[in-house]
Amino acid sequence: MRSDLAALGAVLLWGSLASLAILLDTVPPLLMTGIGLVVGSLIALPVSGFRIRRLLPRKRVLLVGVYGLLGYHFALFAGLQNAPSVQANLVNYLWPILVVLLAPLFIKGTSLTYKHWIAGILGFSGAALAILSGTELVGGFSVGYVYAGIAALIFSSYSLMSKSLADSPTAAVGGYSLVAGVLAIGAHFIFEPPATIDSVQWLWLVLMGLGPLGGSFYLWDYALKHAPAQRVGTIAFSTPLISTILLLTVTGQRLTLTLGLSAALILLAAAFGSRVNNKNHDIWRV
Repeated sequence: MRSDLAALGAVLLWGSLASLAILLDTVPPLLMTGIGLVVGSLIALPVSGFRIRRLLPRKRVLLVGVYGLLGYHFALFAGLQNAPSVQANLVNYLWPILVVLLAPLFIKGTSLTYKHWIAGILGFSGAALAILSGTELVGGFSVGYVYAGIAALIFSSYSLMSKSLADSPTAAVGGYSLVAGVLAIGAHFIFEPPATIDSVQWLWLVLMGLGPLGGSFYLWDYALKHAPAQRVGTIAFSTPLISTILLLTVTGQRLTLTLGLSAALILLAAAFGSRVNNKNHDIWRV
């Protein structure tokens, strides 16, 4: 029961990420990513019992973690700022089905069946409808969809690579979150224009760091270690729905038939793809 609540808590926090990013749409993506990850890394201190050595990740863990957290969040925030946010967010949620489709590249003994390809077709059809819906909204294609697609690719590959790092302590997340955050802030000063952050935006940034860029990862780790990963993964499939509902509320965008069908196809693809047996390999335990 506690593990299910932890998984649900992680999903609720992740569901708020895109909405918080929209409330911070004047903050450059690298700066937003950096501040959020640095704040989130502080949670590792009590998680580790304030033992600093437990925060130090191995080199491979560090490289994978920085790639996943820095790359994914930058691409997602850039996508949300350069395309209709609800539609870009749905493209981002191709990552669960990409985890299934890319598994043979990362996990020995896995293979794809026709059912996996059906799930893939459903998911990419949903993404195409999301882009079509956004194109109708702004009168053309937006580069934000490319960023959102890159975000989905990064997070799915990061999740699969993380399978080989299962023995890494939870507190190590704080270590590579801190490194990724500092690198993102440094890159901001090189590649992005200066930004002014007001007091309200600082509040949103702290909430983002403590929530979807921080606390969610620790809750998710606890859930995966104390419950069957298949059940936890099933709970995770509600994330796109929660995220879309919150985004529609924050942006005031109307739910159209095309947009609703897009969300339904992406949810169906993720759920269907996860239930296809792949020679007993549990690709959702990351």
